[in-house]
Amino acid sequence: MRILVTGAAGFIGSHLCEFLLARGGEVVGMDNFITGSADNLAGFAARPGFTFVRHNVTEYIALDGPLDWVLHLASPASPRDYLEFPIQTLKVGALGTLNALGLAKAKGAGFLLASTSEVYGDPLVHPQREDYWGNVNPVGPRGVYDEAKRYAEALTMAYHRTHGVNTRIVRVFNCFGSRMRLNDGRAIPAFTTQALTGRPLTVFGDGSQTRSFQYIDDLIAGVWALLQAPVPDPVNIGSPHEMTLLELAKRIIRLTGSTSEIVFHPLPEDDPKVRQPDITRARTLLGWEPRVDTDDGLRLTLEWFRGKLSA
Repeated sequence: MRILVTGAAGFIGSHLCEFLLARGGEVVGMDNFITGSADNLAGFAARPGFTFVRHNVTEYIALDGPLDWVLHLASPASPRDYLEFPIQTLKVGALGTLNALGLAKAKGAGFLLASTSEVYGDPLVHPQREDYWGNVNPVGPRGVYDEAKRYAEALTMAYHRTHGVNTRIVRVFNCFGSRMRLNDGRAIPAFTTQALTGRPLTVFGDGSQTRSFQYIDDLIAGVWALLQAPVPDPVNIGSPHEMTLLELAKRIIRLTGSTSEIVFHPLPEDDPKVRQPDITRARTLLGWEPRVDTDDGLRLTLEWFRGKLSA
């Protein structure tokens, strides 16, 4: 297969490219490096079957040759990023998705949208099932990401229904692993760098808000399983095991052997109080569920962060 991966230099995108190459795929990676990094591509950039195109997907995408799949992962994805780049986040969700879908249609290729659990907003239903429509503040600071992804989902389904494009929508829940940025702003990179450098761990609110964390290998396996299944409707891919952010902070202190203390800061606006996927659809239709124990995944991730901090 020949596959285009947008957002290829990002945390998830780079792992997906590497996975596809290992399975004999020909991969075209595309990124403009607004939040991605060339370092994430270094381990496989010279491998046969991989080519890289530096391009902003909010502009028309021209690509020679046949394509079997367009996997659209391009987007700022952490609160720090989409608060810094609000217009770019909206544009990649709208124009970027439109251009990627147009390319898939023109090439007769399948299309996968990397959506997000953030489409559920600050949910009033727990755990979150795919048929829950969400509770999103469209004019709040997080709305630029939430609504960009909700629009991208609507656009994807419109291309499926109107043009018969073979589409998939994966709703990605919190994920962690190697290649996350040290200054990403999300909980695991923040807690890890703070713990490893002896600084206080910053917990927002009282730390009672929950998240569900999956290791990167499990997410990639879920995306691969979804590509094999004729399921155009959204599918949650995430860990069903939720924990509070205070629990996560204490777990990282324990795993690192850090002496850091925990400090509390005000909760950001519209920060979700709970986040946990119902993965019945993934289990039933894809035969998928996460396999990597959270502590095992955290240990692997901590070792990678140690290497980055000592480099």
